[in-house]
Amino acid sequence: MFVELPQNLILYTAGAFFIGWLLSAINSRMSSISAARKRDPRDDRIRSLEAELRVAQADAEKFSGKAKTLEKSLEEANEGIEKRDNVISHQQERIEDLGRNLKESVLKTRELRAELSERATQNLKSEMKIREVETELEVAQASTDLIATGVLDYSFAPDPEEGDMAETDVQFSQAASRKSS
Repeated sequence: MFVELPQNLILYTAGAFFIGWLLSAINSRMSSISAARKRDPRDDRIRSLEAELRVAQADAEKFSGKAKTLEKSLEEANEGIEKRDNVISHQQERIEDLGRNLKESVLKTRELRAELSERATQNLKSEMKIREVETELEVAQASTDLIATGVLDYSFAPDPEEGDMAETDVQFSQAASRKSS
């Protein structure tokens, strides 16, 4: 049934098969070495992109850490600015209050000075009146003393000199009217 093949033929077939396998293994090794020498530029590009990706990821992690610290410092700076703004606005309010108080005190000082000068003027006037009254009192006292001592004598009889004076006045007025005409 089966065909009887000579044993040599089986050996030659097995030997040929083995030699083919051996040659194909050597050929694949040689081609892999030459293929290794002739790499595909796309593989190199992929490898360089992968390396760049790893570097970019490391840089991104480093910069994200820096960004977080910068955000914290920015928040602290904003809080500091808000505190300074509050202090400045509070100081401006105090300055405005002090300005208003200063204006009010200046106005009150001016009013007090005006009142003081008015009182000083009234004081001087009253002192002058007091001096006049004192002088009149002294004159009255002196005349009372003179009357009491008898040096001055006021009599109710007309003075002869007064009559002469009246005549002199009449003559003077007549003379003045003649000159004017």
